[in-house]
Amino acid sequence: MSEVGSHMIAALRERILVLDGAMGSLLAQSAPEEQHFATGPFRRWHVPLKGNYDLLNITQPHLVANVHRQYIQAGADIITTNTLNSNRISQSAYQCQDFAAQMAMEGARIAKTVAHEFAQKKVWVAGSIGPMNQGISMQSEGREPLFASYVSAYREQAEALMTAGVDLLLLETCYDPLNCQAALTAIRQLEAQTGITLPVMVSVAVTDSTGHTLSHHSLQSFYESIHTHAMLAFGLNCTPADDAISPLIEWIADAIPHFTIYYPNAGLPNKQGGYPISPEQMARHIRCLASQGHLNIVGGCCGTTPAHICHIVESLQGCPPHQPLNH
Repeated sequence: MSEVGSHMIAALRERILVLDGAMGSLLAQSAPEEQHFATGPFRRWHVPLKGNYDLLNITQPHLVANVHRQYIQAGADIITTNTLNSNRISQSAYQCQDFAAQMAMEGARIAKTVAHEFAQKKVWVAGSIGPMNQGISMQSEGREPLFASYVSAYREQAEALMTAGVDLLLLETCYDPLNCQAALTAIRQLEAQTGITLPVMVSVAVTDSTGHTLSHHSLQSFYESIHTHAMLAFGLNCTPADDAISPLIEWIADAIPHFTIYYPNAGLPNKQGGYPISPEQMARHIRCLASQGHLNIVGGCCGTTPAHICHIVESLQGCPPHQPLNH
């Protein structure tokens, strides 16, 4: 176990750590137009770039830094890099694949710089690695070459994040176990090459309270397909903060020998793009699970704001951290 991993385990044994909230939701407010993306070397780009929020690591780094800063001020112990789609395959949709590694590296540098601004508080930086937009297991043929291409893309992204100094890696919004295996394979290859081992967290997105993903895998079968890989934490994200999901978190805490991570959405967006679950409602939902000793790392996903994180921090007072058998 690395020094960072040992320090995190010690902290997780003592208290519940708080992750940040949504990145894209806040960036959408401060960078709403095409010109925020298509600037500098991307001016007059071949295709529209609006919505490629990872690109803002290069074109508008101050906006990304400001989001990180707001979440730390709200009480976050861990901030995630703005790099969910900083890989060649995802960036090919914007014809920006040759800038993917730069996006990942700059995203990590921005987050590390902001974390260091808060000398009075320990803030860890998690390198965000997304799920890709095509599930390998959902393909009827060509799985092997697709898996190999994913490993290559994930390896380039993870290497950029590690080079820029992230403290851990977060595979998030996972929905296909083969995609997740490709990312974990890439990380293990880098560990063998560099001798550097970082803590890895895996967070799965389920479609409903049955615990199935978009690729029709159950949460249990998803975990079983990756359980041989070393993980610091396993859990859920990008699902509404609904009490119907609580049994899944309870199952993870009872059955999985890792720390439990949970950062839900503020509900489902309405036609105007707003999210219905208030900071107070989310905090009550989180506290119910935390008070029963089911959680180790909590935060917010889509639609959550610094206000949500602030209320979550307050709601955790007196709640014991989950004590998994594996750590």
